[in-house]
Parts: sequence; structure tokens; C-alpha cells
Amino acid sequence: MRTRRRMIIAGLATAVCVLGTTAVVLASGADREPAGGPPAAATTGTADADPGEPAGTAGLGAARPSTAPGSAAAAGAARPADAVAKDGPASTSYLRARYRVGADEAARRLALQELSAPLAEELTTRFPDQYAGMWLDQAGGGVLTIAATDPAPLRAAVAGLPDAAHVKVVPVRHSLRQLTAGTTRLASALDATAGSDVVVDVQANEVAVLTGDVVAADDPRLADALGAAGVPARARTRLPAGTVQKACDPRYCAQAPMRGGIRLDVPRDDDTVGGCTSGFNLRARSGAYYVLTAGHCVVGGRHQEQDRTWHQFLGPKVPIGVESTSPVLAENATFPNDYAVIPYQPGAADRWAYPRRATTDPVNLVNYWCVSDNPNCTDEEGSRDVPITGYVAASAVQVGWIVCATGSAYTPKAGETYVDSGAGAGYVPGTRCGEVFGKASGGIDVYICARPGDSGGPLFVESTGTALGILSTGDPGQGACTNPNERNYYAPVSTILDRVNARTGLGFQLPTRGPLLGPIAP
Repeated sequence: MRTRRRMIIAGLATAVCVLGTTAVVLASGADREPAGGPPAAATTGTADADPGEPAGTAGLGAARPSTAPGSAAAAGAARPADAVAKDGPASTSYLRARYRVGADEAARRLALQELSAPLAEELTTRFPDQYAGMWLDQAGGGVLTIAATDPAPLRAAVAGLPDAAHVKVVPVRHSLRQLTAGTTRLASALDATAGSDVVVDVQANEVAVLTGDVVAADDPRLADALGAAGVPARARTRLPAGTVQKACDPRYCAQAPMRGGIRLDVPRDDDTVGGCTSGFNLRARSGAYYVLTAGHCVVGGRHQEQDRTWHQFLGPKVPIGVESTSPVLAENATFPNDYAVIPYQPGAADRWAYPRRATTDPVNLVNYWCVSDNPNCTDEEGSRDVPITGYVAASAVQVGWIVCATGSAYTPKAGETYVDSGAGAGYVPGTRCGEVFGKASGGIDVYICARPGDSGGPLFVESTGTALGILSTGDPGQGACTNPNERNYYAPVSTILDRVNARTGLGFQLPTRGPLLGPIAP
């Protein structure tokens, strides 16, 4: 049995990190962890801070005043809607186009989304026997829907929120605590992993056993285990039929320094060239930096040799990384165990490093690359880098969140010296925004267009700069983005960190700085 350590329990805000004044006090200059501490498997895997950096702690897990969340901690976390919208222009544009709302309404919804994470943690702590999770109902008017076994105390608790008119408490039979206990019972009966092979579906108020990996659909123990779960439970396939990996042959993306959204070309064993998109910079406890991308980029039938990654293989062929074999830092297993943590080739780290300056802090970046079908990324705003401030644990990501993704898939035009990723004519590589529609796959399920070559690319929250996941699989498709309901599936950053740290003990962390070159100038 493959061991996977991940939490896919919607609404249970075990770890979340958001920008400055919103919810979490982040130590200046220190690498951030999700609020409340690192994920469960990362207690031995927290990267050491750079020499001379002060140690930092996140504030959401700290002691709070003994008042209702609507009147104290959660309400105090709210930022003005216009400030949130300013930091998330493409997310605002997505809401306006998808739901035909005005700019003010889109801003209100983004502000409510930002408030939802600290609110979920408050409610989990204060009402463990009543709180049953939450989600944002974008189609129903941008309403934050909170499930509760006893709605009355939660309605009173949220009455003082800044946008209380758009917060709804609905009755359900089972609390999140009960559902979580049900996942533990089911997982034990099936020799599976709670929160991974057995997950909570908050909207359905039930537990789901994800078949097709550790648990077979015809497992003879399944019927009895479902009946003995103590809560509503059912089996479902991990991913819908017809999904394909977004693998191979990504296009040239951006210049150094290394950031999420850059093309990684990978020569295969059969002398063809494939590749993916860089996701995020990672750092080990030793201080060494790595590049995170999808595992199927370097693990598979045509990847039996030790793969090297390059930037623009048919052009200047700049070296980037090399597949790690000792220890092995890549998997191409059942979703979401699809990751590659790639060390740099000799000398390549200097080529891709972030120069250290006396007056600026070189933050970890994701490339926001304008595309023609992203209507809010205009010439006036232009492409830009989004600083990464931390990551949101998979358990804290909520259905209805507006999120963005960057990919470098491309099919070149005649005469262009790019490797064809198989994206199809008419697809433009770059950043698109969409909506989280579920987590029942075991990852983060989104409505965002993507093509082969976008694999490994970053999923993030634009307004807060928080990382969510990397692209693994999704609906088939080629060419221009025409289907607003196209589904794609991202492996959560928290799942990957838990997994690789449990397997290696190397203490990988998502830092808030990119790979640094040289000392800070005097």
C-alpha cells in the first residue's frame, strides 16, 4: 500500500496563510508556514531559516479573545473589498464575466472569500460539535454557506461579520468532527488513509471512499465498511472518466529569476523532447533550493534514464534541473501523488538565482502571464510577478474560491523554434482564473482551461499570493479555450510537502524567497 499523508477535508482550516493585514501575523523576513503550524507530516520537515533571519510564527493558531468570531478575530481579519479587488484584478474579471456582476459585487465576493479561511478556523475551534464546514455559492449570489448541526449559535456568531447579509447557515445532520471520525473508521477498515483515500464531502455532508487506487471498486470489505461508518458514506471513483495528463513539451515562458510558470523542456529516452511548467520554488532544510513540477514530466515509460530539464531546448538551451535519484524525489502515481522536486544542474542555480539587494527582499515569485482570453490582463496592467506569501493546506481550500493558474503549453506557428507541447493551434500560454468546484478527486478541482504542457504549473490565489497546487490531470482538449466548464485537477502543495517529507525527511518547505545569489549588498 502506498502511504499518502494529506487532508482533503473541506472547511477544516488546519493550516492557512494569507497576506499581511488579513488574518495572519507573519514574521518579517522569515519563511512562512500555514497558520497554526506546518502540516502534520512536516513537523520534521520545516526548512531552516536563512542565517540571521528572525524566527516567525503564524497568528491564526494563537490564543484568541473569548468572543464570538463575528465580533472579534474573524471580523478583524477583513480587508476592504476595494483593496482585495485591487490585488486580484483577474479574479475580479472572472467573476464579472462568469456571473455577469458589476465590479463592486465582484470585489465583495473576493473579500468574503478572503475572510472565509480565518472564519472557518474560528468556527472549527469554537463550535466543534455544531460546525460542519463551509463553501462559497457563487452561482447562488456569492453567498458563504455554513453548514451546522445546530444553526442558531452559529447564526449568532456570524451576525457581526462585515458581509453578514451574504453569510447563510444551513442545517445538516453531522458535524465536521463526526464526519472526520467517520473517515478514520472507514480508513481503518479498508487499510486506507483518512483524508486521502477516504475524504469528507462538506456540501453533501457525507464521507466518500475514493476507489481506484488503494481501495478497489470491487473490494469485498467495502459494503460492510460503508455500513459501519456511523455517518452517511458512499464509494466514488477518484476522478471522472476521460481525464488526461497535461504532460509534455511546454513552450518558452519567461526570463530568470526562477519562478512558477516557466517552461521546462525534458529530453526523453527515445530522443524526443517533452516537458512541463515550473510550479514553485522549494527549499530543503539544508538550504538548497529546488524546482517543483509534475512527476509525470520525469517518471514514466519514456523516462527510464536520469532526466535533465532545460529552458527553451531548441533555442539557447539553458540548463535548469536534473531528476533526483538518490534520494528519489519524484512520483508518477495515482493522483494526486504526481510531483517532481528537482535539484539544479551544476552551475544552474547561479543562472536562475534571485540577486540579493540591500533595499529589497527577493520574494518567491509566480509568473502572471497575460493571455488574450484573460480579459482583465490588459496592456495597462500587463504581465507581472505575484509574490508567494505561503500556501493554503488542502483541507482549508473551499469550494467556490476564485483561483488562478499559469501554464506554458504551446503549439508553435510555422517557423517558430519551440517544441510543440500538443496544446493545439489557438491556445495561448499564460495565466487564467477560474473557480474551485470540488475536492472529491483528492486534490483541488477547478474550472480553468489548461492544455498538455501546462503540467506542473502553479495554482494560486491572486489577491493573497498564496500557493495551492500544481496541475496534474484534467479534461482532454486542444486549441483555444471555449468551454467555461472545463475541469482540471491540481495536486495540493500541502499534500506534496507531506508526502515528500514523510518519504525523505529532507524538510522541504515552500519558502517566501526564491533561490538567492550571494550575500546582501552592504
